[in-house]
Amino acid sequence: MKSMYLQPREGEFDFREADRFVEFGEKNGMKIIGHTLIWHSQAPKWFFVDHQGHEVSREVLIERMKTHIHTVVSHYKGRIHGWDVVNEAILDNGEWRKSKFYEIIGEDFLKLAFQFAHEADPKAELYYNDYNTAIPSKRNGIARVVKQVLDSGGKIHAIGMQEHHGLHFPAVEEVENTINHFSDLGVKVMVTEMDISVLPRPRPNMSAEISETAEYKKELNPYTEGLPKDVMSQLGKRYLDFFGLYLKHHDKIDRVTLWGVSDKDSWLNHFPIRGRTDYPLLFDRNYQAKPFVSDLISLAESM
Repeated sequence: MKSMYLQPREGEFDFREADRFVEFGEKNGMKIIGHTLIWHSQAPKWFFVDHQGHEVSREVLIERMKTHIHTVVSHYKGRIHGWDVVNEAILDNGEWRKSKFYEIIGEDFLKLAFQFAHEADPKAELYYNDYNTAIPSKRNGIARVVKQVLDSGGKIHAIGMQEHHGLHFPAVEEVENTINHFSDLGVKVMVTEMDISVLPRPRPNMSAEISETAEYKKELNPYTEGLPKDVMSQLGKRYLDFFGLYLKHHDKIDRVTLWGVSDKDSWLNHFPIRGRTDYPLLFDRNYQAKPFVSDLISLAESM
């Protein structure tokens, strides 16, 4: 449901693939989340330029944003439970990302996006979604902009923590600090894109900045023939630690969504280095549950 697919050319909306997903969800009684309305990445190039290739004015971009959001959200009105309205607008240092939306419209683009989404479907839940939310500076930056929207009367129902983790980053304690901080704003907290990479990272705190890439090196792809038992145990403990935290704060956390089903299909096999073999999800490449999944179920049943 990213804008480059739903509106590849101005005024030409293509809902065919997205409709298939929604119909599948409805048929199987699923809670359907729309991802994502406004994102600096995977937006069509025409969004920001006129027919001569010049950057559009603030007024034009606001109108284009309004048309896109109204059309998409209205198309699924009453069928989609909630929307990731704005995705990844804050940098790790807590400052605004200098996206085209920010550069042309200014800080108001975020508030306007939530306003337009609420106009199109007043009953839908609306979310702000981002990664690396456990970094204190980023956590504070997200809280600042969400509070600004709420204080102005805008509608933000939840903050999504993407939770793209590694075996050693971030600290569970910092994730807990983030859950409490976001909840204190009066919004729900959601785990929206969880996976845990077992592979070495080109830099320590690297998470989900898709513009970052690195050169392939054999030492950064150590498990091509399968995951060693000791690493599988580390992965299982890491999942148990996080699910224990989420269950502890079940009064604040509305949902936990994994970013994929099988290791075979995970985006992390190609990010930030293409051609690696990662094991970040609950099901292996044959769609079989990993050994620790039964421990997660037991943990939930014991709470």
